[in-house]
Amino acid sequence: MLTATISDFRKDIKQYLDRVTKNFETLIINRGKDTGVVIISLDEYNSLTATQHELSSRVNEQRLDSAIDKLSKGQSFQKNLIES
Repeated sequence: MLTATISDFRKDIKQYLDRVTKNFETLIINRGKDTGVVIISLDEYNSLTATQHELSSRVNEQRLDSAIDKLSKGQSFQKNLIES
């Protein structure tokens, strides 16, 4: 995780944004007492959004937990896709 002041961020915005996107780092820009901004890459944001959607209902969460449990116990199987 990176941290910077707004002044430091302004001075070297490209370097900070490159590190966020290339290294999947999180950047926190301090803006004073108990305030700040968080910058993450678009890929990281999309991943968080997808995870939030998958866990948005108890049914989805239980389905995922069940699949993970089966996979860890070796109770999964492979299916071939039908090509058109």
